[in-house]
Amino acid sequence: MTTESPNPGTAVALYVHWPFCARICPYCDFNVVRARGREDRPARLTAAILADLRAQASLVGRRPLASISFGGGTPSLMDPADVAAVVEAARALFPVDDPVEITLEANPTDAEADRFAAFAAAGVNRLSMGVQALDDAQLAFLGRNHSADEARRAVGVAARAFPRLSIDLIHALPGQSVADWRAALTQALNLGFEHVSPYQLTIAQGTAFARAVGRGDWSPPDEDLAAALYETTQETLGAAGFDAYEVSNHARGVDARSAHNLHVWRGGDYLGVGPGAHGRLTLDGVRIATVAHRRVDAYLAGVEAGSPWEERAELSPQEAAEERVLLGLRTVEGVPLTVLDVLPATARPLAEMVQEGFLTVAEGRVIATPAGRPLLDAVTARLLTA
Repeated sequence: MTTESPNPGTAVALYVHWPFCARICPYCDFNVVRARGREDRPARLTAAILADLRAQASLVGRRPLASISFGGGTPSLMDPADVAAVVEAARALFPVDDPVEITLEANPTDAEADRFAAFAAAGVNRLSMGVQALDDAQLAFLGRNHSADEARRAVGVAARAFPRLSIDLIHALPGQSVADWRAALTQALNLGFEHVSPYQLTIAQGTAFARAVGRGDWSPPDEDLAAALYETTQETLGAAGFDAYEVSNHARGVDARSAHNLHVWRGGDYLGVGPGAHGRLTLDGVRIATVAHRRVDAYLAGVEAGSPWEERAELSPQEAAEERVLLGLRTVEGVPLTVLDVLPATARPLAEMVQEGFLTVAEGRVIATPAGRPLLDAVTARLLTA
């Protein structure tokens, strides 16, 4: 499922955005809304998502289904029957070569963990759990509504319900030392997952954390400490048998890698359904970027009117190539050298950064080196702004 050629071919993936959350985390800048007070919306939203899916399927034609990913928001708040309906519709609209990866993001509250078996019966075979931390004080700081013990129990339930399990962890918290983070990773490794996404806490504009940092309530770690935390991640997970196949994604072997994420990073087409969902479609040889209406009511009205997209843009060959580079260089596969043929100005900085040890060219692909990956934003900026 994840050992195929780096070329995504004609297959199309499906991303389903479920925006509802029990609470809004102070670091989150995703398109989310509080679920409370909107009890009438889930059924209407599911119907709209199904209608949107069918309409977009008619645009792209009957192509192989690469994967399905339910994100958000908190899609584990969905009724399992609604998840099953979306999975069934996707399987009917696109040819499926089983097994196809079907991922659902979940929070580890006890109430949601009790529903994991129902999600598995609905077709979900990979759970991505937002553990974030295994320390109650850190979880409270992050605004999470679960405890460390609840997270451990939920991971155990998920491991029994799903053949594939991933967890998210956040580092670079205020006051967190390298030793603290190493201990947290070591503790997490005892939980038994096959995939982990360790993210550095970022301060996104417009979030509660951005306002707190602006007031001087606390400060993120400096660059040196952030770099040391990153290196600790690589060393600790690598020693435990997890390969860093992407900057923020580590898998215990090739088969544990996320097929959906790889499809996107490789430049494959994917449909985005649900409020604020992004999509990438190739229609008549033109790469199309889509963004659905972000507000739930606007999305519902847009789907009903046959216009679910708030934004639809045709990407020029140069824009499509730049996006391919930005995504592909994050992975150990890199990008085909032929992608840069569309960007002739990259020849000189590419040669310079190969000489400097930040990039390498092997078997017709450009790949970020271990020295280049921690500096990837600067590397790609230098490559693409030549």
